[in-house]
Amino acid sequence: MIPQLPLALRWPRRQRFEHFHPGANAATLAAVEQLAHAPGMPWLYLAGPVGSGKSHLLMAACQAAFAADRIVQYLPLASLADKAAAIRGVAGSEFLALDDLGAIAGDREAEHAMFDVYNRARAEGATLLFAAEALSSQLGLGLPDLRSRLGACQQALIKPLDDAERRAVLRQQAASRGIELDDTVLDWLFNRYARDLGALLDLLDRLDQASLAARRKITVPFLRGFLREAEPGA
Repeated sequence: MIPQLPLALRWPRRQRFEHFHPGANAATLAAVEQLAHAPGMPWLYLAGPVGSGKSHLLMAACQAAFAADRIVQYLPLASLADKAAAIRGVAGSEFLALDDLGAIAGDREAEHAMFDVYNRARAEGATLLFAAEALSSQLGLGLPDLRSRLGACQQALIKPLDDAERRAVLRQQAASRGIELDDTVLDWLFNRYARDLGALLDLLDRLDQASLAARRKITVPFLRGFLREAEPGA
């Protein structure tokens, strides 16, 4: 079995529903929230590109289910060496979130293990929440029965925030910290740094601390110097 760590040690504080910026995904956010709070809801399969917020939603759902006194587990499949063993090791969960499902495509043992977990969860009345970069029919899974089971889940496509939406979120989060990010800073940042919202918000946290320590505003020269020291080559 995968050991259950204290919730605060498993997931970052920002990976909660209230910190998810839905953009065009409001209906998907509502469906995931409902799944986390109400046992017996149809299982969900989330599909979207890297940076669209899939992992955020899975972790937020786990935290919400945990707060509702459900036994939860989160399985980040892409980061596991022995995927089949890890999948077979999950047991006793009332709410199980399975992330990066495409990582098991072509792994016969892992696919069969996932098929068994799916059937066991259905028999035990547990709730499953899946996430991958593509729909199950496009993952390249070799086990037809697993493709069929996953295809029976309610499907939701997640659309990433566009640049305007990311800029608005970043500016809003900066303002809540008393930081003013002008267009020059945002233009420079978006042209030279990862546009994944999670990475941008993590950077904002670090910039906030650095600017306070240096007693300087966040300007392009400050940002350039900070990234040069913190992330050589950025």
